[in-house]
Parts: sequence; structure tokens; C-alpha cells
Amino acid sequence: MTAFRNLLLAAVAAASIATPVLAQDMDVIRIGLLGGENEADRLADNQCLLDKLPAALGVKEVKLFPAADYDGVIQGLLGGTLDIAGLGASGYAAVYLKDPKAVEPFLTNVQTDGSTGYYSVALALKDSGITAIADAKGKRLGYADPDSTSGYLIPKVTLPEAIGGEDPEKYFVTSFNGGHENNVLALLDKKVDVAVTWASGVGEFSEGYTSGNVRSMVDKGMLDMENVVQVWQSPLIPNGPLVMRSSLPQDMKDKIVAFYKALPSTDYECFRAIENGDFKDYTPVTPEFYQPIIDARKSTIGG
Repeated sequence: MTAFRNLLLAAVAAASIATPVLAQDMDVIRIGLLGGENEADRLADNQCLLDKLPAALGVKEVKLFPAADYDGVIQGLLGGTLDIAGLGASGYAAVYLKDPKAVEPFLTNVQTDGSTGYYSVALALKDSGITAIADAKGKRLGYADPDSTSGYLIPKVTLPEAIGGEDPEKYFVTSFNGGHENNVLALLDKKVDVAVTWASGVGEFSEGYTSGNVRSMVDKGMLDMENVVQVWQSPLIPNGPLVMRSSLPQDMKDKIVAFYKALPSTDYECFRAIENGDFKDYTPVTPEFYQPIIDARKSTIGG
């Protein structure tokens, strides 16, 4: 676990630039939105992209495609039916392991403290009596999505360190609950005893931190932090990438990168909405940034 922790920390230090492709005319850009949050909320959060991107990219239309789950976006990217998407690190690893040349990661977000990582956290209800993850032996642990980094892969890989080296699948009664928001709702509805989700780990727990699913649910009035306690936190995880289809024309790629890179300064509220909370900026990334996650996914759950 120490070696894996070190790999994760090392991954957060990497960054670079992507490769060129020939130009062609385009009329529509298609953006995939990961599942796990209410569809209306996802569309509302990304409405600013519909307003801004056509002019910025010189296209007639930008379309949003909210998927029911993470795999819907993964398959859309692999099949070439999506052009841009924000992925978690494990979702990107899933695409990479199927086809390393299908997409290019180009930017990731920077936390308000300057880091380029976030955390998987486990929440329990305050009145449950669970104060540490080890207290939940034999109880119900909720995962978010099989393709989620913080909602499945990282807990699966790193939770054993907190539960005496045991297999989480045997230590808990586990279930998938359709994404991060739904997983926390399952906790609030007492369908699970512990729920894993994602948070920046920056700022105050009482406010839901600065960004992540926890903060998003607090902002929407869906979660009162007075009702929950944090019972576990993972090692630092590389922030997920914005990716684009590798076969896009190079001039389009350049416009996409320029638009997103400028967004934090040109329209912070749009930036905050599409990224689920407060961040400082974007920074460039390459596949090497995600190699530890690619390796972890390959060895743990395959492609």
C-alpha cells in the first residue's frame, strides 16, 4: 500500500502536452456528461458550454449527452460518437486500456491549494455509531459506479490498509448505487451504512470542502454535513482529465484547449459549475499522469 500511495502522489506531479492530427470541417461538437447526478442538474451545470462553445470553436452546434452511467461516456468515446468529456482517472484508464489512441487527456483542474489531486472519502450517518471504517465490519458499504476512481477503484485498492489487510468485498456487504450522488442518497435513506464518494479534502468538512460531490450536494441542499461523519480518506488521487477524441482536426483541438484553459479567468461561474465546486485553474496533462491509475485498474478490475 505504501508503494501504491507513493505512485499516486508521484502521479499528481506530472504534466505535459498532446499530439497533432490533420484538419477537416466540423459542424457539431458532442460533449459526454458522466452519470451519477440528476440529469437536469447536469444539463443545467453545463448549459454555459452550449452558450459559449459554438462561437469559440467555430461550429454550428454543441450538444450535451448525459449518460446514465460512466460506461455510457466511455463507450461513446471509444466508438467515436463523443468528442469531449470530463472523466475520472479510472474512467480514462478504462478507455486507455481498450484503445490507447482513442482519446487524448489535455487538462485537469487545480485545487484551490495548488494540488492536482482529490480524495475518496467514506461517510457514515452521525447517529450510526460508526466513527472509523473498521467499525463497519459486516455492514453495508455503498460504491458509486464500477468505472469510478474514488467511488470504486481506489477504495477497493486502498481500503484494506484501514481494515487489517482484509478484502473489502468480504469485510463489508457491498453494492453499487448508480453514481456518487445516488450513493450518498442511499446513505441518507439508510440503504447503506457507509458510502464512498469524492471530495477535494481542501477547506472545511462542515461546508462539504471546496469541491467534489459532497460540496455539490451541500450547495443543492441535498446534504447537511451535521448529519454525517467522515470515517475514512484515501491517499491523494490524480484529478480526472478533460479528454478529446484523438481524431479531431488539430485546429479544433487547439481551439478546445484554448477555450477550456481560459475559462477559469473568462467565466469562473461556468468553470465552477462544470467542475462541481471551487478550483484554481486548469493545467495540462498527458497519459503518463494517469499511469498509476491505469496500472491499478488493469491489475485490479481489468479494462
